[in-house]
Amino acid sequence: LGFLADFLSRTVLTGFLAGVGVQVCIAMLHDMLGVSVSAHNPLVQAYETFRQIPHGSLMVAGLSAVTVGILMTGQRLAPHLPAGLCVVIGSIALSMGLNLPHHGVPTLGHVAGGLPHFSLPDVSWNELLALLPVAGSCVFVIIAQSAATSRVFGERFHETVDEDRDLLGLSAANVAAGLSGTFTVNGSPTQTAMAVRSGARTQLAQVTFACVTLMVLLFLTRPLEALPRCVLAGIVFTVAVGMIDLKSLRAIRQESPGEFWLAVSTAAVVVGVGVEEGIFLAIALSLFRHVRHSYEPHTMVLQQSPTAGVLEALPAKDGLESAPGLIVFRFCADLFYANSTRFRQDLLDLVEHAPHPVRCVVLDASPVTDIDYSAAADLRDLITQLHQRGIALLFGRVSVYLRADMDRHHITPALGDGNIYAELHTALKAAHQILGDIAVPPSPVRPS
Repeated sequence: LGFLADFLSRTVLTGFLAGVGVQVCIAMLHDMLGVSVSAHNPLVQAYETFRQIPHGSLMVAGLSAVTVGILMTGQRLAPHLPAGLCVVIGSIALSMGLNLPHHGVPTLGHVAGGLPHFSLPDVSWNELLALLPVAGSCVFVIIAQSAATSRVFGERFHETVDEDRDLLGLSAANVAAGLSGTFTVNGSPTQTAMAVRSGARTQLAQVTFACVTLMVLLFLTRPLEALPRCVLAGIVFTVAVGMIDLKSLRAIRQESPGEFWLAVSTAAVVVGVGVEEGIFLAIALSLFRHVRHSYEPHTMVLQQSPTAGVLEALPAKDGLESAPGLIVFRFCADLFYANSTRFRQDLLDLVEHAPHPVRCVVLDASPVTDIDYSAAADLRDLITQLHQRGIALLFGRVSVYLRADMDRHHITPALGDGNIYAELHTALKAAHQILGDIAVPPSPVRPS
């Protein structure tokens, strides 16, 4: 199922990561200000947080500001130093030395230590049936979010990502989680960003994280209880801010305003609705954009250049022709049910508005590699219409895949086997013979 990541374009991935960053920033604000909220939706959380600001704690807000300031400065001036670890150790020492909980600064409190106990879950048949829909939804969330996260950071460092291998690793981790009663394992954007910020690039980093976690569980849970919640929230807040790639968003806006709004829409759904919904919207928007281009592809007429002596591709419009009585037409997409009517109508419009009566149409089929059932029926109708008007239709640059589709959909008998050519110049030569212009050799085609 790793192929699902292929449907996530860089544009929507940038928007997805920005949305997650904004969402996490909002989620950390109430701990950073020392206020409490009850909402789960990020927008409602933001509203409740700002309403509670007058009731916040200056000491908590001050600690949060110092934390964010140290981390931001360290990231800019000394990115390879473990500023986050220093902040954690320093804040724990400060909390123990000044008894910060006594001054109204919330801390993590009790943290369970030791190793998990492995055992088979005691689940009845009815409980198993009730859990299946939840487990199924978790599977889709894990696949989508993990694939999106790995694709984002893989592209950032120009690395090849094997989504199937990632999902296999997550499957093994979730089996271990099920046997040990721990949380579901997922590819987390924030934790990945935190690992990247600390310099993680290889599997050695994961082994190091596991060893450190083991040491904390066995020996350091007691000191960890004194960690101020606002400091932890400040650390996560700075990581989330780094996930909002404004530079990439500006570049997308300059190069492709339409794709910029796709990125912004994805980010807005992640913030307003949820991460999972944002991921699936990202996939849907990426597919929609691709289908839209296939539905409204570029159409061109190949016309003789008066200076260069070659055929050059011009955007198709009424009144264009390749030569008196001849139209060489290029439709830059595969033919399928959604665009076949448009293909037929565009070609008929060119025939209707040509300056001279059209006697021959040559289709440059190089962009067409596939025809579905509906498009084949429309194409057969078009062939019939053109023949009734005394217009010959020829296909040039027909690939072996397109030829197989034309044979399977009975287009070849309707068109005539002698009107299908593997090269464009042979199709043009046949067209000149139909027009009675044998003396004029076909011109080469300028690449476009």
